[in-house]
Amino acid sequence: MAETIDEISLNYEEDGQLIVKELDKEILTRGAWTTIVFRYKQWDKKTEDFGKDLYTIRRYRKMKGNYMQQSKFNISNSEQAGKIIAALQKWIGEN
Repeated sequence: MAETIDEISLNYEEDGQLIVKELDKEILTRGAWTTIVFRYKQWDKKTEDFGKDLYTIRRYRKMKGNYMQQSKFNISNSEQAGKIIAALQKWIGEN
């Protein structure tokens, strides 16, 4: 659990093995409710290596002094990420 927004991480270990490796994060909103987009890799047991870059958007809420995950959206692949970016750029350009 994280007490501050900057302490929030996707890094996850099992039995001393890093399973989820956070590569980067962008904090989109700060406060009692915070939104963060992460870039990460996941360990693949078959290849014994980290796979391709993955992306997720997570919402956290501060309760009893700690940030708890409330929701998440996993972006399936780079193609889907590009489509999300294109849609947002189109909508923002319309304003």
